[in-house]
This record gives sequence, structure tokens and C-alpha cells, in this order.
Amino acid sequence: MVITCVEDLQRLARRRVPRMFYDYADSGSWTESTYRANSQDLASIGLRQRVMVDMDNRSLESTMLGQKVSMPVALAPTGLTGMQHADGEILAARAAAKFGVPFTLSTMSICSIEDIAENSPDPFWFQLYVMRDHDFIERLIDRAKAAECSALVLTADLQIIGQRHKDVINGLTVPPNPNVRTVLDLATKWRWCYNMLKTRRRTFGNIAGHVKGVDDLTSLSNWTMTQFDPHLSWDDVKWIKDRWGGKLVIKGIMEPEDAESAVDAGADAIIVSNHGGRQLDGAASSIQALPDIVSAVGSRTEVHMDGGIRSGQDVLKAVALGAQGVYIGRAFLYGLGAMGEEGVTECLNIIQKEMDTTLALCGLRDIQQVDSNILRPGSYPTPSR
Repeated sequence: MVITCVEDLQRLARRRVPRMFYDYADSGSWTESTYRANSQDLASIGLRQRVMVDMDNRSLESTMLGQKVSMPVALAPTGLTGMQHADGEILAARAAAKFGVPFTLSTMSICSIEDIAENSPDPFWFQLYVMRDHDFIERLIDRAKAAECSALVLTADLQIIGQRHKDVINGLTVPPNPNVRTVLDLATKWRWCYNMLKTRRRTFGNIAGHVKGVDDLTSLSNWTMTQFDPHLSWDDVKWIKDRWGGKLVIKGIMEPEDAESAVDAGADAIIVSNHGGRQLDGAASSIQALPDIVSAVGSRTEVHMDGGIRSGQDVLKAVALGAQGVYIGRAFLYGLGAMGEEGVTECLNIIQKEMDTTLALCGLRDIQQVDSNILRPGSYPTPSR
């Protein structure tokens, strides 16, 4: 199969990854309206083509959190990445390091913090879910520090988990509750099964063995489902920031008021994110929310964005509206599921090439020159205040 775009990787991943895990990555909550809007609203933004300008010596180099990056793109934290492909988090971290972009490990990863530290040549970022068990969270933060993670990404929008209907239908639980359709589907995914048989990493590596009384899949499931902390508030950020002591990013910001609270709480960056449309169905798309948040706090902290990014043009549109960094989640998961580490690298190559070509055709040579002047008037959201 010839790979020309991220959608080609998506089609290949759909063929190779068991349906329950592919659907886990590729689903939104309830009607999936916000999940669809993330991509649709980006697609509706037009670009201005410029000609007869010097397009030589182009550069996509930028910085995110003071870290030099080959392009303003990071790999987003995604749960169960190691179920898209065996040892998936390790493979993705390696690909990101070689490409010169940040990798962010999820609390709910299959490979552990220590696995990534041992197998990736570069420091990585760690994403934190706050659990009711604060002793466990403090130990988790300490483990991230010991692994020399260069940023902590605190997710603020998963106190209550939105229902994703496909997970219920597929029986995606811990331990899995497969139905006949799921078993038959697994039987056709021989490549995936073969790779999973070769690895020892098949459960939540950051939790298993690190919580008293959690020693099998059933107890792990029971503990996890009761641990997301609905009491999480801005008051909790101080003890997290103090315990961490390094750069702190707060993810899940969709309103200017919350952006201002995040800055006041000491965030070094915020991520405009609706959790890929997996939480509040009916919320605005990330790209629609971005301009108001940039207007409110863009002069005080770095503003990043995720949600719906499938191409280099999507990245440039987000940058044009004020994002200093953009995260890809599903896009790199498609590559991982399709071809492992090679697929993640291919995804990054596709996005980089699309960004480079689009930058030139918009009449610019440096990503630092990109602003809303590259967008067609009337096609993009503007600040409402």
C-alpha cells in the first residue's frame, strides 16, 4: 500500500489493529459531534496562496517550553498506546526523539515511565491524571523526576469520564470482556497477536506493581475505575507544582476564564483541548476555542493546542491562530498501528512535508513568520472579546 497521507495510515491501522483497540483510539463520546467538529472546523479554514516570492531556505524549527523542536509538533499523551502495537509507547518515543519533537507519556500507558527512560535517547514529557490516592500520585511524580522527564502535563478534564459507546459495544474493559465478534476479529489480526505474544507489557505499566493490593487485572480494574478524583480543583495545582518542581503544562483548557486560572496557578503552558472530543460532547472544537484563549493569556504563557490535527496544513492553521505548539494523538496512533515505529516516523514525515510545502505556497520561509495573514478572511474564528 502506498502511503501518501495520514488517512492512508488510518486505513492500514484499521486493517491491522483489533477493532476494540482501534475504536478506542478513534472514537468520541456520545454522538461524537465534538470529535467530528475538531477536524471539520480546521478543514473549513482557507489559506491564501502567494506567488513570486523567495521560497528558498525554509525552516520549521521552533521551540516548545524552551525546548528546540524540528517543527512545532509534539506527540500527545494517549492511553493504551501499547495496545495499538506491542511496546507502542517505546516505539513512539524513539521515533519522536529521532525526529526532534517531544513525546508525552500518559499515566494510563502500557509501557511504564521507567520503560521509556531506558529505551528512549531523549528526555520525554509525562502526563499526569490525578487520582484519589495522593500518595500514589506523589510517588508517580517522583518517578517522573527520577526518569528526568522535562515537563509534567497535568490533565484537568478527566475528573469524570465521558462514555464512548464503541468501548461499551466492544467490551473494552480491564480485564477485557470480549464478545464473539471481538474474538473473531482478533483471529484475523495475526500480525498484532504475534507482536503482543513477544512482549511482557500488556497492562498499565505505571500502576501495576506500584499500588498496594493491585496485583492482577481484576484488582487493577477495580482500583482504576474508582480513582479518578472528582474533587480536583485549582487548589490542588500548588502541591503538584511544588512536588514536581519543573515545568508544568495544564491540558484541557477550553474557556478563557479557565486559561486565566491556569496561568494564575503557575502553568508554564496550557493546552487548548477538548480531549479529542472524548469528554463533553457538544463542546466547541479546539480550533474554535483557540483565538479567545490566545487573546486572554497568550502574552503570559505558551498556548498549545490539540484536537483534529491530521495534516501539516492543520498545524499551520493552528499556529496562524496563535498556537505555539500543536499535539498529534490519533494521527501518530494510526501510524503506530499500521507500521510500528516506522509508521510513527512516516506520520511525522508526512506532516513535516505538508507544512513545508504549504509554508512556501503561502509565501513564507520561516514558521516564525506565520500569523493570521496566511488565512483567507472570513474563514477562520477570531477573538470574541
